[in-house]
Amino acid sequence: MFTKLQVNSLRMERQHLARQADEREYLELYRDTQPGQNVYWNGFGDPPSITFRAAFDDKEYNRARQESRALVKGRFLGGNLGWVMQEDMELFTCLCRKPLANRTLAQQTLLELIEREGPLNIQQMKELTGMLVKEITPVLHRLQEAFFIYEDQYNGEWDRGWYRFSEMFPHVDTQKYTRQEALQTMLRRFAFRNVLFDSKMAKSFFKLPEKEITTSVQALVNEGILCEAEDGYVLTADLPLLESTLTPAPRGVFAMHRNDFLVKSNEHRLKEKYRHPDYDSLQYLLIDGEFSGVVLGHFKNGPYMIEDVVTEAPSRDDEILQAVYRVNDPELSPVKRFNGVDL
Repeated sequence: MFTKLQVNSLRMERQHLARQADEREYLELYRDTQPGQNVYWNGFGDPPSITFRAAFDDKEYNRARQESRALVKGRFLGGNLGWVMQEDMELFTCLCRKPLANRTLAQQTLLELIEREGPLNIQQMKELTGMLVKEITPVLHRLQEAFFIYEDQYNGEWDRGWYRFSEMFPHVDTQKYTRQEALQTMLRRFAFRNVLFDSKMAKSFFKLPEKEITTSVQALVNEGILCEAEDGYVLTADLPLLESTLTPAPRGVFAMHRNDFLVKSNEHRLKEKYRHPDYDSLQYLLIDGEFSGVVLGHFKNGPYMIEDVVTEAPSRDDEILQAVYRVNDPELSPVKRFNGVDL
Protein backbone atom coordinates (compact mmCIF):
# COMPACT_ATOMS: atom_id res chain seq x y z
CA MET A 1 0.00 0.00 0.00
CA PHE A 2 2.09 2.94 1.31
CA THR A 3 4.33 3.77 4.24
CA LYS A 4 4.36 6.42 6.94
CA LEU A 5 7.40 7.98 5.26
CA GLN A 6 5.43 8.38 2.03
CA VAL A 7 2.54 10.00 3.95
CA ASN A 8 4.91 12.41 5.71
CA SER A 9 6.57 13.37 2.45
CA LEU A 10 3.29 14.21 0.71
CA ARG A 11 1.94 15.96 3.82
CA MET A 12 4.99 18.22 4.05
CA GLU A 13 4.53 19.07 0.38
CA ARG A 14 0.80 19.77 0.80
CA GLN A 15 1.49 21.87 3.89
CA HIS A 16 4.16 23.89 2.03
CA LEU A 17 6.70 23.06 4.70
CA ALA A 18 8.94 21.52 2.05
CA ARG A 19 8.58 24.54 -0.25
CA GLN A 20 6.90 27.80 0.72
CA ALA A 21 3.71 28.78 -1.07
CA ASP A 22 3.30 31.58 -3.58
CA GLU A 23 0.14 33.71 -3.43
CA ARG A 24 -2.04 31.34 -5.48
CA GLU A 25 -0.90 28.29 -3.50
CA TYR A 26 -1.34 30.18 -0.24
CA LEU A 27 -4.97 31.03 -1.03
CA GLU A 28 -5.68 27.36 -1.67
CA LEU A 29 -3.88 26.35 1.53
CA TYR A 30 -5.79 28.96 3.54
CA ARG A 31 -9.11 27.76 2.12
CA ASP A 32 -8.38 24.16 3.08
CA THR A 33 -7.08 24.89 6.60
CA GLN A 34 -9.47 27.67 7.67
CA PRO A 35 -10.68 29.13 9.96
CA GLY A 36 -7.44 31.07 10.07
CA GLN A 37 -6.18 32.09 13.50
CA ASN A 38 -3.37 34.24 14.80
CA VAL A 39 -0.34 32.96 16.69
CA TYR A 40 -1.47 31.31 19.91
CA TRP A 41 -1.45 33.50 23.04
CA ASN A 42 0.71 36.40 21.84
CA GLY A 43 -1.07 37.18 18.57
CA PHE A 44 -3.97 39.17 20.04
CA GLY A 45 -5.30 41.60 17.46
CA ASP A 46 -2.96 40.30 14.75
CA PRO A 47 -4.28 39.02 11.43
CA PRO A 48 -4.32 35.23 10.97
CA SER A 49 -1.08 33.63 9.86
CA ILE A 50 -0.13 30.17 8.60
CA THR A 51 3.32 30.11 10.13
CA PHE A 52 6.30 28.96 8.04
CA ARG A 53 4.24 28.23 4.91
CA ALA A 54 4.24 31.46 2.87
CA ALA A 55 7.02 32.84 0.68
CA PHE A 56 5.87 36.33 1.69
CA ASP A 57 4.63 38.17 4.79
CA ASP A 58 1.23 36.51 5.12
CA LYS A 59 0.36 38.50 8.22
CA GLU A 60 0.40 41.73 6.23
CA TYR A 61 -1.24 39.99 3.29
CA ASN A 62 -4.10 38.88 5.54
CA ARG A 63 -4.31 42.31 7.14
CA ALA A 64 -5.17 43.68 3.70
CA ARG A 65 -7.69 40.89 3.21
CA GLN A 66 -9.32 41.80 6.51
CA GLU A 67 -9.58 45.46 5.54
CA SER A 68 -11.25 44.57 2.25
CA ARG A 69 -13.44 42.03 4.08
CA ALA A 70 -12.17 39.21 1.91
CA LEU A 71 -11.58 37.57 5.31
CA VAL A 72 -14.48 37.71 7.75
CA LYS A 73 -14.62 36.94 11.44
CA GLY A 74 -16.86 34.56 13.32
CA ARG A 75 -17.21 31.96 16.04
CA PHE A 76 -16.74 28.70 14.22
CA LEU A 77 -15.24 25.38 15.33
CA GLY A 78 -16.05 24.82 18.97
CA GLY A 79 -17.23 28.42 19.24
CA ASN A 80 -13.65 29.65 18.76
CA LEU A 81 -12.90 32.89 16.92
CA GLY A 82 -11.41 32.61 13.47
CA TRP A 83 -11.31 34.11 10.00
CA VAL A 84 -12.78 32.52 6.90
CA MET A 85 -12.82 33.57 3.27
CA GLN A 86 -16.02 35.49 2.62
CA GLU A 87 -17.10 33.08 -0.12
CA ASP A 88 -17.00 30.23 2.43
CA MET A 89 -19.07 31.97 5.11
CA GLU A 90 -22.20 30.10 4.01
CA LEU A 91 -20.44 26.74 4.32
CA PHE A 92 -19.07 27.53 7.77
CA THR A 93 -22.38 28.94 8.95
CA CYS A 94 -24.14 25.69 8.04
CA LEU A 95 -21.43 23.65 9.77
CA CYS A 96 -21.00 25.69 12.94
CA ARG A 97 -24.31 27.44 13.66
CA LYS A 98 -25.66 26.81 17.17
CA PRO A 99 -29.40 27.45 16.95
CA LEU A 100 -30.97 29.61 19.63
CA ALA A 101 -34.65 28.75 19.90
CA ASN A 102 -35.39 30.10 23.37
CA ARG A 103 -33.73 33.47 23.88
CA THR A 104 -33.12 34.99 27.28
CA LEU A 105 -34.36 38.49 28.02
CA ALA A 106 -30.81 39.85 27.68
CA GLN A 107 -30.34 38.10 24.33
CA GLN A 108 -33.64 39.40 23.01
CA THR A 109 -32.91 42.92 24.27
CA LEU A 110 -29.53 43.19 22.57
CA LEU A 111 -30.69 41.53 19.38
CA GLU A 112 -33.62 43.90 19.02
CA LEU A 113 -31.39 46.86 19.85
CA ILE A 114 -28.88 45.93 17.12
CA GLU A 115 -31.69 45.28 14.65
CA ARG A 116 -33.23 48.67 15.42
CA GLU A 117 -30.21 50.92 16.06
CA GLY A 118 -27.20 49.03 14.71
CA PRO A 119 -24.38 48.94 14.02
CA LEU A 120 -23.40 49.51 17.64
CA ASN A 121 -20.26 49.01 19.66
CA ILE A 122 -20.32 47.56 23.16
CA GLN A 123 -20.00 50.95 24.87
CA GLN A 124 -23.08 52.21 23.02
CA MET A 125 -24.99 49.07 24.03
CA LYS A 126 -24.02 49.70 27.65
CA GLU A 127 -25.28 53.28 27.50
CA LEU A 128 -28.56 52.35 25.81
CA THR A 129 -29.41 49.35 28.00
CA GLY A 130 -27.75 50.06 31.35
CA MET A 131 -26.19 46.59 31.22
CA LEU A 132 -22.59 46.04 32.29
CA VAL A 133 -19.92 45.11 29.77
CA LYS A 134 -19.38 41.79 31.55
CA GLU A 135 -23.09 41.06 31.05
CA ILE A 136 -23.17 42.19 27.41
CA THR A 137 -20.11 40.30 26.17
CA PRO A 138 -21.28 36.68 26.73
CA VAL A 139 -24.69 37.54 25.27
CA LEU A 140 -23.06 38.86 22.11
CA HIS A 141 -20.91 35.76 21.86
CA ARG A 142 -23.95 33.48 22.03
CA LEU A 143 -25.83 35.52 19.42
CA GLN A 144 -22.68 35.39 17.30
CA GLU A 145 -22.58 31.57 17.55
CA ALA A 146 -26.17 31.50 16.28
CA PHE A 147 -25.14 33.80 13.41
CA PHE A 148 -27.75 36.38 14.33
CA ILE A 149 -25.13 39.13 14.57
CA TYR A 150 -21.73 39.89 13.09
CA GLU A 151 -18.70 41.60 14.67
CA ASP A 152 -17.11 43.75 11.98
CA GLN A 153 -13.43 43.56 12.91
CA TYR A 154 -11.74 44.67 9.71
CA ASN A 155 -8.67 46.14 11.43
CA GLY A 156 -6.84 45.89 14.74
CA GLU A 157 -8.94 48.51 16.51
CA TRP A 158 -10.95 47.48 19.56
CA ASP A 159 -13.92 49.79 18.92
CA ARG A 160 -15.83 47.71 16.39
CA GLY A 161 -19.44 47.62 15.34
CA TRP A 162 -21.92 44.77 15.72
CA TYR A 163 -24.37 44.31 12.84
CA ARG A 164 -27.27 42.08 11.99
CA PHE A 165 -25.69 39.08 10.29
CA SER A 166 -28.20 39.28 7.44
CA GLU A 167 -27.26 42.93 6.83
CA MET A 168 -23.60 42.04 6.31
CA PHE A 169 -24.27 38.78 4.45
CA PRO A 170 -27.63 39.15 2.68
CA HIS A 171 -26.91 36.28 0.27
CA VAL A 172 -25.86 33.72 2.90
CA ASP A 173 -28.44 31.00 3.48
CA THR A 174 -27.73 29.63 6.96
CA GLN A 175 -29.64 26.45 6.12
CA LYS A 176 -28.44 25.82 2.56
CA TYR A 177 -26.55 22.69 3.63
CA THR A 178 -27.15 20.20 6.39
CA ARG A 179 -24.33 20.01 8.89
CA GLN A 180 -23.33 16.62 7.45
CA GLU A 181 -23.18 18.02 3.91
CA ALA A 182 -21.02 20.94 5.05
CA LEU A 183 -18.81 18.61 7.07
CA GLN A 184 -18.24 16.32 4.10
CA THR A 185 -16.93 19.27 2.07
CA MET A 186 -14.62 20.24 4.94
CA LEU A 187 -13.42 16.66 5.40
CA ARG A 188 -12.31 16.45 1.78
CA ARG A 189 -10.13 19.53 2.32
CA PHE A 190 -8.93 18.16 5.67
CA ALA A 191 -7.95 14.87 4.04
CA PHE A 192 -6.09 16.63 1.23
CA ARG A 193 -3.89 18.66 3.60
CA ASN A 194 -3.35 15.93 6.22
CA VAL A 195 -3.07 13.16 3.59
CA LEU A 196 -3.85 10.46 6.17
CA PHE A 197 -6.29 11.07 9.03
CA ASP A 198 -8.54 9.24 11.44
CA SER A 199 -11.81 10.20 13.12
CA LYS A 200 -10.08 11.35 16.31
CA MET A 201 -7.98 13.82 14.30
CA ALA A 202 -11.10 15.16 12.60
CA LYS A 203 -12.90 15.42 15.95
CA SER A 204 -9.90 17.26 17.39
CA PHE A 205 -9.96 19.84 14.58
CA PHE A 206 -13.69 20.28 13.95
CA LYS A 207 -14.77 20.06 17.61
CA LEU A 208 -17.78 17.93 16.70
CA PRO A 209 -19.02 14.64 18.20
CA GLU A 210 -17.10 11.65 16.88
CA LYS A 211 -20.38 10.02 15.84
CA GLU A 212 -21.05 12.87 13.38
CA ILE A 213 -17.49 12.66 12.08
CA THR A 214 -17.80 8.90 11.54
CA THR A 215 -21.13 9.26 9.73
CA SER A 216 -19.71 11.83 7.31
CA VAL A 217 -16.50 9.88 6.77
CA GLN A 218 -18.45 6.73 5.99
CA ALA A 219 -20.62 8.62 3.50
CA LEU A 220 -17.45 9.75 1.70
CA VAL A 221 -16.15 6.15 1.75
CA ASN A 222 -19.42 4.93 0.26
CA GLU A 223 -19.11 7.54 -2.50
CA GLY A 224 -15.57 6.37 -3.25
CA ILE A 225 -14.05 9.74 -2.32
CA LEU A 226 -12.23 8.34 0.71
CA CYS A 227 -10.82 4.88 1.20
CA GLU A 228 -9.83 3.08 4.36
CA ALA A 229 -6.16 2.63 5.14
CA GLU A 230 -4.40 0.82 7.96
CA ASP A 231 -4.32 3.85 10.24
CA GLY A 232 -7.31 5.83 9.01
CA TYR A 233 -8.49 7.28 5.71
CA VAL A 234 -6.96 8.82 2.60
CA LEU A 235 -8.45 10.37 -0.51
CA THR A 236 -8.92 7.63 -3.09
CA ALA A 237 -7.34 9.93 -5.67
CA ASP A 238 -4.19 10.09 -3.53
CA LEU A 239 -3.51 6.34 -3.52
CA PRO A 240 -1.46 6.18 -6.74
CA LEU A 241 0.35 9.37 -5.77
CA LEU A 242 1.27 7.98 -2.36
CA GLU A 243 2.43 4.67 -3.74
CA SER A 244 4.70 6.40 -6.25
CA THR A 245 6.16 8.85 -3.71
CA LEU A 246 9.84 7.93 -3.38
CA THR A 247 11.28 11.11 -1.87
CA PRO A 248 11.39 11.06 1.94
CA ALA A 249 10.05 14.01 3.92
CA PRO A 250 12.64 16.80 4.01
CA ARG A 251 14.72 16.99 7.15
CA GLY A 252 13.89 19.99 9.29
CA VAL A 253 12.53 21.17 12.63
CA PHE A 254 9.59 23.51 13.20
CA ALA A 255 8.36 24.76 16.59
CA MET A 256 4.60 24.90 15.95
CA HIS A 257 2.31 27.12 18.02
CA ARG A 258 -0.92 25.70 19.36
CA ASN A 259 -3.20 27.29 16.74
CA ASP A 260 -1.30 25.67 13.88
CA PHE A 261 -3.41 23.47 11.59
CA LEU A 262 -1.24 20.39 12.11
CA VAL A 263 -1.19 20.88 15.87
CA LYS A 264 -4.97 21.27 16.03
CA SER A 265 -5.37 18.19 13.84
CA ASN A 266 -3.35 16.19 16.40
CA GLU A 267 -4.29 18.12 19.53
CA HIS A 268 -5.87 15.14 21.31
CA ARG A 269 -2.70 13.07 20.99
CA LEU A 270 -0.22 15.88 21.65
CA LYS A 271 -2.00 17.07 24.79
CA GLU A 272 -1.97 13.58 26.24
CA LYS A 273 1.58 12.66 25.24
CA TYR A 274 3.23 15.88 26.41
CA ARG A 275 1.09 16.73 29.42
CA HIS A 276 3.22 18.12 32.26
CA PRO A 277 2.08 18.71 35.85
CA ASP A 278 3.91 22.03 36.23
CA TYR A 279 4.41 23.51 32.75
CA ASP A 280 2.33 24.56 29.75
CA SER A 281 3.02 23.15 26.32
CA LEU A 282 4.18 26.31 24.53
CA GLN A 283 5.00 24.82 21.13
CA TYR A 284 5.21 21.35 19.63
CA LEU A 285 8.26 20.20 17.66
CA LEU A 286 7.64 18.89 14.16
CA ILE A 287 10.82 17.01 13.25
CA ASP A 288 11.18 15.58 9.73
CA GLY A 289 7.39 15.63 9.37
CA GLU A 290 6.61 13.94 12.71
CA PHE A 291 5.69 15.52 16.03
CA SER A 292 8.57 14.45 18.25
CA GLY A 293 8.89 16.95 21.09
CA VAL A 294 7.55 19.90 23.01
CA VAL A 295 8.66 23.27 24.36
CA LEU A 296 7.55 23.52 27.99
CA GLY A 297 7.21 26.55 30.20
CA HIS A 298 4.75 29.32 31.06
CA PHE A 299 2.67 31.66 28.92
CA LYS A 300 2.70 35.33 29.79
CA ASN A 301 2.00 38.58 28.03
CA GLY A 302 5.27 39.11 26.21
CA PRO A 303 8.08 36.58 25.79
CA TYR A 304 7.38 33.10 27.15
CA MET A 305 9.29 31.52 30.02
CA ILE A 306 10.90 28.37 28.56
CA GLU A 307 11.70 25.83 31.25
CA ASP A 308 12.54 22.77 29.16
CA VAL A 309 12.69 21.42 25.62
CA VAL A 310 11.79 17.73 25.54
CA THR A 311 12.33 15.57 22.47
CA GLU A 312 12.78 11.96 21.39
CA ALA A 313 14.91 12.94 18.37
CA PRO A 314 18.52 11.81 18.94
CA SER A 315 21.54 13.97 18.12
CA ARG A 316 19.56 16.99 16.89
CA ASP A 317 20.07 19.28 19.90
CA ASP A 318 21.58 22.27 18.08
CA GLU A 319 19.09 22.10 15.21
CA ILE A 320 16.16 21.86 17.62
CA LEU A 321 17.38 24.82 19.68
CA GLN A 322 17.74 26.88 16.51
CA ALA A 323 14.13 26.05 15.61
CA VAL A 324 12.94 27.07 19.09
CA TYR A 325 14.84 30.36 18.86
CA ARG A 326 13.41 31.00 15.42
CA VAL A 327 10.09 31.75 17.14
CA ASN A 328 11.34 32.76 20.61
CA ASP A 329 13.85 35.53 21.30
CA PRO A 330 16.94 33.83 22.80
CA GLU A 331 17.66 36.83 25.03
CA LEU A 332 14.11 37.31 26.30
CA SER A 333 13.11 33.62 26.37
CA PRO A 334 16.27 31.58 26.97
CA VAL A 335 15.85 27.80 27.17
CA LYS A 336 16.71 26.71 30.71
CA ARG A 337 16.89 22.95 30.14
CA PHE A 338 17.11 20.46 27.29
CA ASN A 339 15.58 17.05 28.09
CA GLY A 340 15.77 17.97 31.75
CA VAL A 341 19.46 18.87 31.71
CA ASP A 342 20.42 22.47 32.61
CA LEU A 343 21.94 24.48 29.78
